Amino acid sequence: MKFEILTPLGFTVRTSESYWQRLIVKHPDIADLEELVQQALADPDEVRSSSRDDGVLLFYLARSEKRWVVAVARRLNGDGFLITAYQTDAIKEGESVWHR
Repeated sequence: MKFEILTPLGFTVRTSESYWQRLIVKHPDIADLEELVQQALADPDEVRSSSRDDGVLLFYLARSEKRWVVAVARRLNGDGFLITAYQTDAIKEGESVWHR
């Protein structure tokens, strides 16, 4: 297990080392941001539900005024797993389900 993080929504999100390695191949800009991805899950600025899939949540952590680290997770039967993580300059559409 690479990490397992308790979210403020009361469930944990986990990922394996092998999945993290595949993720950073797709998003090499977050290879050095693992701690920020974990922080986004544990202590986000905002959590939104996906506008396309209500089982998917986007955890946003501000890095600067117009830059966020986003950890995307799916909650299934009380457990969560990391789908992807990336940096963005805009918060996506979707209902806000938690805010700091």
